[in-house]
Amino acid sequence: MRWVNGCAADSLSLADRAFQFGDGVFRSLRCEGGGIPYWGRHLAKLAADCAALGIAAPDEAVWHADLQLAAPADAAIKLTVTRGESVRGYAVPQTSLPNRVLQLAPLPPPPPGQGVRVRWCEMRAGWQPRLAGVKHLNRLENVMARAEWCDPEVFEGLLLDRDGHVLEGVMSNVLALSGRVLFTPRLDGGGVAGVMRGVAIDAAARVGVAVRETALTPASLLAADRLWLSNSLIGLVPVRELAGQHWGTHPLDAAFAEAIAAIRKEETLWLQPAAA
Repeated sequence: MRWVNGCAADSLSLADRAFQFGDGVFRSLRCEGGGIPYWGRHLAKLAADCAALGIAAPDEAVWHADLQLAAPADAAIKLTVTRGESVRGYAVPQTSLPNRVLQLAPLPPPPPGQGVRVRWCEMRAGWQPRLAGVKHLNRLENVMARAEWCDPEVFEGLLLDRDGHVLEGVMSNVLALSGRVLFTPRLDGGGVAGVMRGVAIDAAARVGVAVRETALTPASLLAADRLWLSNSLIGLVPVRELAGQHWGTHPLDAAFAEAIAAIRKEETLWLQPAAA
């Protein structure tokens, strides 16, 4: 199910710059029982990413109207903003009008409760500080990295940057717990600053765990006491295996889960009445 600028539609013009150049941004959200967790964070991140590209972001009221029209109950929601249409060439016309797209898809199956198996990717993530943290439509690096494996037992692949530091997963952010410090890769040269990553950082503060955004080597990741992957569709998922290293449960697992659940409860937008 898809809506373009508030109308049911299955296509965009071939002149749209999203098709021509990947010129736009998007967010993926989880909706359960008519509730969208962390809605305010998603809206703020979408607006910030639009601003980074110089695209006018739709107002919150516009998105609310689209969501009420779509009336999702349990769905993966994708919100996309494109720069709009233009003739051939990279130059941005002053008259281009952004297009907004809302798509619904089934929720992905839940990851294994005991944790997931992860691999290293050969593909290196690109370096571009101007776009660092932005979830733009140019995702070819991720497509090529994901093409490196077809083993259904492998849940995710991790990308290194040009200097050999861990940057992110193909579809997720990476968090590593060592002692009472939560480490996550610094995203000043590339990568996507995911909403769930921010939630995990805030949860760490609630349970008394310090947070450091830093350059993480593969060796430091493998030496961590606990690894997690995060995105808005899967939440915070523990890593069970990476490059022959195995992790079991951790004493802080329950505390993190409780803190995240509390934040989720505080920050959910209800499109339909909450289940009793």
